[in-house]
Amino acid sequence: MAIFLTGSTGYIGAHVAAGLLEGHRDHLNLLVRAKDEREAEVRLWRALQLHLNFPRFHQHLQSRITIFRGDLTGDRFGLGEQDYRRLVESTDSVIHCAASLNRKSEKACLNVNLRGTLEVIKLAAAARDHHGLRRFSHVSTVAVAGQRSNEVVKEDEAIDWARSDYDPYARTKKFCEHMIRQLLPDVPRTIFRPSIVLGDSRYPQTTQFDMVRAFVFLAGLPVLPFRPTDKIDIVNVDFVADSIVTLHQKPQPDYDTYHLSSGVASQTFRELTNALAGAQHKRPPSYIPTLERPFSGVVERMARRRGNLGFGASLMKVFLPYLVWNTVFDNTRVVREMGRQPTPFSQYSYPLLKFSRDNQFSYRYQDWPAPAGGTAA
Repeated sequence: MAIFLTGSTGYIGAHVAAGLLEGHRDHLNLLVRAKDEREAEVRLWRALQLHLNFPRFHQHLQSRITIFRGDLTGDRFGLGEQDYRRLVESTDSVIHCAASLNRKSEKACLNVNLRGTLEVIKLAAAARDHHGLRRFSHVSTVAVAGQRSNEVVKEDEAIDWARSDYDPYARTKKFCEHMIRQLLPDVPRTIFRPSIVLGDSRYPQTTQFDMVRAFVFLAGLPVLPFRPTDKIDIVNVDFVADSIVTLHQKPQPDYDTYHLSSGVASQTFRELTNALAGAQHKRPPSYIPTLERPFSGVVERMARRRGNLGFGASLMKVFLPYLVWNTVFDNTRVVREMGRQPTPFSQYSYPLLKFSRDNQFSYRYQDWPAPAGGTAA
């Protein structure tokens, strides 16, 4: 039997896959979009090489990974009848990580988040009816809490259908949680809601750069339009992935919903900018909160430009609402069960930003090794 994991070629999903492969013995059923088997294997290698060397990856690939080439949004993932039946009959539990984070595209969020999650629920229901399902774990987001201001939000208080959402991503992820609860009422389930996931506390390398670009954009400004004492809820991806793996594998987690966040220990803008400035031997920025509205207008205009500055501004336009709400998400549940707090962002932010800038916001992927005496496929 196996864990069916979606999103294994994505940022959080790859961390989860690596954690399962290195820390547990379960077989993994992985859904990978590719035109042929080799392309699927190469895509998976690119995703996991941040965590595993090639011999170790190849060992897992040969012994513990079954790749199903399909599309999350296709009927039965676009798999043939025999492959789909094989997936159903071999799936013992589900970790659904795949999602569209395109906060500007309602179409992408509807297709991937809603249609895709519905297909995963259908697979889970078929496995439940065939032999039983141990657990369904779903990676959601704290953004399901909708528009907030100056709050500490607990898990059971987050969903409020009368509250407006920031964007299509938040709206569709909220409904995904609703579908899982309504359509799988008799299956043990765990909902994970990460806050702003930014960097790995263990090393500076990353393959996810959008949010890093936004922070680099901010770090270069001499004046920031925020209240310096506002908190920003940032969590390291290694804490997020380890929590997902640990609680999914736990026979009976204490709760069915967890905020994977830095909670009330979230750092303030001033703490973060002082740490970055100190690491670079620079003067920290000044804060003028009254500039928030004009700053938003400048970002809007700059986002229309071409080049790196325009791209950075476009990312800032998307993430800005999440930076000014001064809202954090209580993480008491996960901290108690994991026995530790997330790593403060100030402790690893400078190495992350330096790596990103030094490598022009790209990760230098390794090719599939060539066989002895031959060339790589």
